[in-house]
Amino acid sequence: MEANRSGRLRDSLYDWVGDWGGVTIDAFSAIGDMALFAWSTLYWLVSRRPRRGTLLPILYQVGVLSLPVVALTGTFIGMVLAVQSFFQFQQLRMETRLGAVINMTLARELGPVLAATMLAGRVGSAMAAELGTMRVTEQIDALSSMGTNPVHYLVVPRFLAFVLLIPALTVMAVFMGVVGGYFYSVMILGIDKHHYLYNTREFVGSWDLFYGLAKSVFFGIAMAIVSCYQGFNCTAGAEGVGKAATAAFVHSFVLILLLDLMLGISLDAIYFALWPEGSSLF
Repeated sequence: MEANRSGRLRDSLYDWVGDWGGVTIDAFSAIGDMALFAWSTLYWLVSRRPRRGTLLPILYQVGVLSLPVVALTGTFIGMVLAVQSFFQFQQLRMETRLGAVINMTLARELGPVLAATMLAGRVGSAMAAELGTMRVTEQIDALSSMGTNPVHYLVVPRFLAFVLLIPALTVMAVFMGVVGGYFYSVMILGIDKHHYLYNTREFVGSWDLFYGLAKSVFFGIAMAIVSCYQGFNCTAGAEGVGKAATAAFVHSFVLILLLDLMLGISLDAIYFALWPEGSSLF
């Protein structure tokens, strides 16, 4: 009986190690495939310019059509920050500092993260579904058979659209958030306008805007690579297309949060290395 029990335990251990080993191998294989896909994208980006007729519609889809949802989201986030922060600051009798907190939070964190999240949900998942449909219907294979490189024709324009336009969308999200926070703080909560604007100018500088824009560029790179990779490696059928769209958004969102942490640590280290006393030259 003891031998049978030890044998079952050994088999269970082997199964557990085998399952986790398979998951680990699949994860490293996917990371390697994505790295090769990113390298191929960068190679075709620098070796040949994309066609204007291919690039402009994607720029319109990524940039212009995303403006309403990004602006609306930024406006309400600014108002929500004012609502959630006012009573805590009022207890400390520091409600006039609310402008500095709202605007710095928008410029550094919420502006780029929310713009990237909206872009991943509205464009990234749709882009993965579109490319996945092209993979399932063998349109990508048809491009290869006609001598056109699919990465150059399909991925490079989308990559450029993400990287070039996400800083502009971030600026829009930050601007509308500042407007929304100012409106709610001054017009509804009754905070003195002079002190609100004075504290904003005193504590929020150009470095804070650069902080958020630098993050947004890396967010755009990550979203473009992940969305196009999921579309290119879509499995057959409608279910595969749906899984590719879902995976594109989920993986992009996780990468956005991971990059936000890593870039925040790195940018803070750069700031204090350049200005040890904490005062920016901007």
